Amino acid sequence: MAFSFFKKNDNKPAAHVNEKYYHLKVREVIRETSDAVSLVFDTPSKPMVYQSGQFLTLIMQVNGEKIRRAYSLCSSSFVDEFPAVTVKKVEGGKMSTWINDTVKAGDVIEVMEPMGHFTTTYKAEQARTIVLLGGGSGITPLMSITKSVLDQEPNSKVVLIYANRNLESVIFRTTLEEMQQTFGNRLRVVHILDVPPVNWSGASGIPTVDLLSKLVSQEVNEVSKAEYFICGPQGMMDNAENALLGLSIPKEKIRKESFTSTSDKKPVDVVSPSAASGLEVKVIYDGDEHVFTVPSGKTILETALGLDIDLPYSCQSGLCTACRGKCLSGEVHLDESEGLSQSEINEGYVLTCVGHPKSPGVVIEIG
Repeated sequence: MAFSFFKKNDNKPAAHVNEKYYHLKVREVIRETSDAVSLVFDTPSKPMVYQSGQFLTLIMQVNGEKIRRAYSLCSSSFVDEFPAVTVKKVEGGKMSTWINDTVKAGDVIEVMEPMGHFTTTYKAEQARTIVLLGGGSGITPLMSITKSVLDQEPNSKVVLIYANRNLESVIFRTTLEEMQQTFGNRLRVVHILDVPPVNWSGASGIPTVDLLSKLVSQEVNEVSKAEYFICGPQGMMDNAENALLGLSIPKEKIRKESFTSTSDKKPVDVVSPSAASGLEVKVIYDGDEHVFTVPSGKTILETALGLDIDLPYSCQSGLCTACRGKCLSGEVHLDESEGLSQSEINEGYVLTCVGHPKSPGVVIEIG
C-alpha cells in the first residue's frame, strides 16, 4: 500500500532550467512544528530524478545576499508525486529563518540537481531490517528512506529511533503515527524525549551510548544482520555510532549523514615554499575548462568563486559533496573528508570547497 502525505492535483508544473539547475515553484508550505516547515515543490517539466536520502541545494537571495544551503528531501519518488524538503529554523541561520518566516506558496526557488550518497538500493525480493537513528531535523532523509522501504520492499521492516527535546518538537509526529497504523509491525517508531510529558512511558533523557545501545538491542532482532542509517546533531550521531560499534555492528553496515562539520582544524598551508605564490589548477566542469592559480592557504572553490567561475557548491564545509570532482592528475589536500566514502577517496575524488592543490599539475573534473 503506497503511503503519501503530499496529495496529487492537476496544477501545471514549474519550468525546468537545465541539467544542473531547476527553478521550482513552491506549491505548498506545511508547518510541521513551531520552527520547521516542509516546502512541497511542483514537479519540473523534465522530471527530477532523485534517490531517497539525497538533498537539494536551495539558492536564494536573502536580504540582498545570495545564499546556498543543502536540505534533505523528505519525500520519496516511489510514493510522492511532488518533491519536498523540510527546513528547521536554526538560531542565526539566515536561510532557514527566511524560509520559515517568509517563503510562501507560489514563490520560485532556484535549486541544484539532487545530490548525496546517503542512499540504499530497493529490491522487492529483499527482506531486511533497516534501523534509522535520528535526532531533530535529522529525521528528514530518514523519512524519505522509511517511505521508500515500506513501499518497495513488502517483506522488509523499519525501526526508527528518534530523539527530540519534547513532543512538540517532533517533526512528522502525526505522519509517523498514521504510517504506524498503515504498516503495523513493519514500522516501529521509538521516541526519546529529553523533556517528556507527565506519565510518559517511553525513553527519556539525552541519547547516550548506553541508552541507544539498549534500545537497539530491545527493538532489533539479530542486530548484526540489520542495516543502520544515522542522521542528526553531531553528538547524537557520535553516540549512535559508538553504540552500534559496541554491539559489534560492522562499519560497512553503518551509514551517516552529517549536517554540520565536525572538523576543528583550520586550513593549512599545503604548498612548498617555492610555490608560496600559488599553484595552477585546471577544473573541467559542464564542458568548460577553467585554469587559474590557487594562492597558498586558499581553497580551490574559494579561488574560483572569487574569479566569478561558476562551480557547483553548497555547504562549503566538506559534507554535502555538491562540489565533488575527480582528481585526474596532481595531488589535492583536503581539510575535511567526512563527506567522502573511503572508496571515493581511493578513486581520486576530492571536494573543491575544502581542497588545496598540493602539487603542480592538478586537474579536476566535476560532473
